Amino acid sequence: MTISSEFPATPAAAVSFRTVDLRGRNLTLAGLRAAVPRAQGQTVADAEEKVLDIMSAVRQRGFGALAELALRFDGVEQDHPLVPREALAASLEQLDPDVRRALEESISRARRFADGQRPRNIDVQLGDGALVSQNWVPVARVGLYVPGGLAVYPSSVIMNVVPALAAGVESIALASPPQKEFGGLPHPTILAAAALLGITEVYAIGGAQAIAAFAYGVPATEAGPALEPVDVVTGPGNIFVATAKRLVKGVVGIDSEAGTTEIAILADSSAQPPLVAADLISQAEHDPKAASVLITDSEDLAAAVRAELDLQAAATKHSARVREALSGPQSGVVLVDNLEQGIAACDAYAAEHLEIMTRDAAMVAARIRNAGAIFVGDYSPVSLGDYCAGSNHVLPTSGTAAFSSGLNVTTFLRAIQVVNYSREALAEVSGHIVSLSGAEDLPAHGEAVTARFSGWRTDGSPGI
Repeated sequence: MTISSEFPATPAAAVSFRTVDLRGRNLTLAGLRAAVPRAQGQTVADAEEKVLDIMSAVRQRGFGALAELALRFDGVEQDHPLVPREALAASLEQLDPDVRRALEESISRARRFADGQRPRNIDVQLGDGALVSQNWVPVARVGLYVPGGLAVYPSSVIMNVVPALAAGVESIALASPPQKEFGGLPHPTILAAAALLGITEVYAIGGAQAIAAFAYGVPATEAGPALEPVDVVTGPGNIFVATAKRLVKGVVGIDSEAGTTEIAILADSSAQPPLVAADLISQAEHDPKAASVLITDSEDLAAAVRAELDLQAAATKHSARVREALSGPQSGVVLVDNLEQGIAACDAYAAEHLEIMTRDAAMVAARIRNAGAIFVGDYSPVSLGDYCAGSNHVLPTSGTAAFSSGLNVTTFLRAIQVVNYSREALAEVSGHIVSLSGAEDLPAHGEAVTARFSGWRTDGSPGI
């Protein structure tokens, strides 16, 4: 059955959804990565100099620099960025009841999934008296970033906070850009979501300066208390946030460099053009630089999706933003010879969000290696994952899904190995240790073992 579009034809500029034709080309992985659509605008390297200046100012001048940056970027005068608890409580009290119920449902599903993610501790007995364990321990403190800009993201509050709580993190700080419209505080829906989750340490700080404040901390002033440094920073953001996270990696842990959103859809002739178009548009409305990519072996489907994009983009609220995103170099149709080449193109692209709209979609999804999250079939759109699937929507972008994972409970955990050997168990491998330490020309390593069996009593006390 074909689903017909209900969007009326509206005179508007057509979407310039470009085509990348891979048919008949036997490309290597490197060739595929170079061929698929990518943004050609500002890169992390381009933003680095500006971000370094911002981070240096925050480190040197603390809250004074943060106040200057809030005035410069947000048009907000600020004495101290800590949000009063009364403002959190008031935002929750004034929250629309329907929005509150939706947030509560999203929290419930995210908690159930996060609780199931926690890895178990293990003990491995390698012999009598030879025990090696691995224990998962939460980090002490985390800084969670929730972007502002063109939209409001209370869902990102949930996606950051819930896995941190499930991991057992005891100290959680959250930052979101100050809004001039709301008296210099973050958007009230952001504050309400934080209050709903019991987060009381919230800062009106945006962009790279928020990442710097989390990573290095900010000393107390007469205007207010210190912002203590964190162990892990998570959350999506623009190119400046992603660049800041890259620069502080090593000082703190990060989840991934989650930048401007992207969607790829792998579809064949069985896909419904109105649904494909609707899902491409759903991510294009985030940002003019958002990426929407269709990978298909069907020219007919590609043509039908183009027609739907023109109709639906004209009818949607953020039409200009959507058309700009769909017409950018980061978006377009990738034509492939067959499903095999389509899967290879998906793995080369390594999408933040990948939808599978093919025959036997679940089987195809199981073959994908590189994606932040995979959405299977007609009834698992990315919008579901953005809000109420239970999965996390803070995901790696710009091809980093080839080596990075989406935000999850393990982001906030450390695996600590514990070694517990008896005298007899150490003796069993002592010869091997001596041999290997000699092979590496590190004889003191072996001597640290033999010392335990020469001139020492069996009860462990020094001999004579």
